[in-house]
Amino acid sequence: MTMIGTRVRGKTNRRKRRATSASRSPNSDRRWAIRKSGRVSVLQSAALSKQKWLAHGFSTRAGGASSLPAWASSRKSPAVLNLGFSDWDARASVEKNRLRFAKALGAAGMKMVPLRQFHSDLIHVIDSAPGGPLRGDALITRTPKLLLAVQTADCIPILLADPENLVVAAIHAGWRGTLKRIAEKTVGRMRMLFSSRPESIIAALGPGIGRCCYEVGPEVVKEFASQFDAARDWFDGPYDALVSGEDPNPLPWLSMVPPGHQPPEPRAQLDLHAANRAILEGAGVLAKNIDASSFCTSCRTDLFFSYRREKITGRQMAAIGIL
Repeated sequence: MTMIGTRVRGKTNRRKRRATSASRSPNSDRRWAIRKSGRVSVLQSAALSKQKWLAHGFSTRAGGASSLPAWASSRKSPAVLNLGFSDWDARASVEKNRLRFAKALGAAGMKMVPLRQFHSDLIHVIDSAPGGPLRGDALITRTPKLLLAVQTADCIPILLADPENLVVAAIHAGWRGTLKRIAEKTVGRMRMLFSSRPESIIAALGPGIGRCCYEVGPEVVKEFASQFDAARDWFDGPYDALVSGEDPNPLPWLSMVPPGHQPPEPRAQLDLHAANRAILEGAGVLAKNIDASSFCTSCRTDLFFSYRREKITGRQMAAIGIL
C-alpha cells in the first residue's frame, strides 16, 4: 500500500458561514492519511494506524466498478466505489467494489460482516460470520479475520478499538442513533462482555455531513434538547426559539402572504461529530483517544458520497477487523 501526497485535512465549502466543529475540536490538528492501493483510496486514522494488530479504513469515492445514473450518458463517466447494494447499481459491481476495498485495507483474506442498518441502537456481538446481513447499527467482535463494516452517505461512521483486550467495533450513527446514544451503548457492551476499560479505547469518527451543511427542523432540535444538557453547543441557528416553540414572528398578520408563499420554517445546523465526541467522552473514552475527521461529505463530493447533496448516490464503508 502506498501513500499519496503527505497528509490531508478536510476542507469545508468557503461559501458556508461556519466550518464544522470537527475542524474546531481539540483534536483537529490530528492528521488523517489517504492511502492508495491500485485505483482505490482509503482514509485512515493516525490513532488506529498505530495499532498493528488490526486493519481499518474509511472508503472514498473513486476507483470502483460502478457508474452513477447521473453520469450514465456521459462518455467521461467516472467509475465510483459504491459499497452499498442499490437499485441503480449491479450487484456484481458492488461485490467487486467490496473486494477492492478489503484489499486496500490489507484485509483481502478477511470475511466482511455488513449490517442491514435502520437508524437504531441495536448492537450485535459476534464470534463468527453470520449467514446473512444482521439487522442493526453496530457490531462488536474479538474474533480475528472478521471485517466489521458499516455504510454511510452522510451519517457518522465510528470505529472503536480496545488494544488491551483486542476488541473492535463499528458503529453507524445518524441523528437517530446519536440521540439513542448508540456509541455509548457500544462502549458499555464492550465493558460488560470483554472487560474493556473506556479510558483505553481508541475511537475514530470518520467523514460525515458537517455542521456547515446539516440543517434539521425543530422536531430534531427538541429531541436533542430533551436528552442532552450540552445539546445547545452542537447547534447553530435559533436553538432556543426552536426548543421553546416560540413563533419567530409574534405578529404574523403584519407579514401575511398568499397561500403557498410562506417562508420556510426556521432550521438549525447540527454537528453530529461534536455530539458523538461528547457522548463517547461521557462514556469514559478519553478526549485524547478520540480522532475525528474534519471532512464534510456534503462539501466534498469529489471525495465522498452525500445523500443530502446528491439524493441518488453511492455508499461509503467504514471497516475494522483483527488481523
